[in-house]
Amino acid sequence: MSVKLYVMTHKPFTPPKDPMYVPLHVGRANAADLGFMGDDSGDSISAYNPYFCELTGMYWVWKNDFASDYIGICHYRRYLLNAQGRIFTKEQILDLLSEYDILTTKLLTLTCPYQEGFSQNHHAKDLIVAGDVLAEKYPAYAPAFQKALRRPHTYFGNLFITSREQYDRYCAFLFDILFEVQKRTDFTGYNDYEKRLFGFLSEFLQTVFLQHNKLRVCECMAGMVGEKYETKKLRKQLAEYLEKRAYQEAKDCFLTCYQKRPDVLMEASDVTGELRLCMQIISTCSFEEEAYQRCILDDIRKYDDLIRHFRRLNRVVLHVLSDSLRTEDALFFRQNPYITPVATEIAVTLFCKDPAQKNDVIKKLASLRDSF
Repeated sequence: MSVKLYVMTHKPFTPPKDPMYVPLHVGRANAADLGFMGDDSGDSISAYNPYFCELTGMYWVWKNDFASDYIGICHYRRYLLNAQGRIFTKEQILDLLSEYDILTTKLLTLTCPYQEGFSQNHHAKDLIVAGDVLAEKYPAYAPAFQKALRRPHTYFGNLFITSREQYDRYCAFLFDILFEVQKRTDFTGYNDYEKRLFGFLSEFLQTVFLQHNKLRVCECMAGMVGEKYETKKLRKQLAEYLEKRAYQEAKDCFLTCYQKRPDVLMEASDVTGELRLCMQIISTCSFEEEAYQRCILDDIRKYDDLIRHFRRLNRVVLHVLSDSLRTEDALFFRQNPYITPVATEIAVTLFCKDPAQKNDVIKKLASLRDSF
């Protein structure tokens, strides 16, 4: 039995050593060659990559790989993992697929119905059009689509492993819908993130497909390997501005990036949490400057030291919130001369939405400082 797991990439990376994992350069029709096999040969939609993301690779596999008995899709920094937290071996995959129809991610639980979450981050009309197209072409799926809209669940990432038969069936369903939605969509005014519409729609359509067909799903852990190239680049730029005490320029740099890529603060992008800390640092600098005519950057300028300082400050706040303050955290807060009331309030605000609770935590922290 032949098993191939295609690793979709648009950046240089080091592939897994197991030859079952095959790097595939998606969007190569519009990009410099990375030295990997590309999705721009044979029957291809490689040029649509800005709109279809990794789906241009999925399409290429569907139309050009006729030899594999089992096919998987993963990303250059995101993989399905086995029970031991490692990437799968061929033997493990075949064993699981003798019992299940597909291996994919754990069902993600959102904080709101899927339709509401989509509308907050994308154009609501696009999901409506997708529903209209599905109802026209696959009316039997319409109840599952409408039910999934009202529920706070979805599979994510277009990560899955299945048989060739199921892969063909799913791709025929998926691309038939997406190509029709593409005909009905006007992208005027869309930013680069919003233009990646079909990648986002496909995650939801996968959920609908699996649930409507009542496939036996093996939900697996999804592991992150490293950070996005764009995340590393932005963090480096912010560090350079902060070390020059140019916090306003750092803010402008971040907002420019965020406008183009609003996903930059998502956990899957900001895996270290440092971009969120950078925004906390920038906000603290701005309010401290207004209140004291100086800011934390007058005392701490090195990026790593700033990150370390704010991580510890936030840890103190979290421990006060959970009534689990530790001696070393209390000492840090009491003895650190760079923690201002402004910095404290901003840190507390990040974790306290209730005004009464926020005031209570601020008072507890103030008493810590006063008791020193």
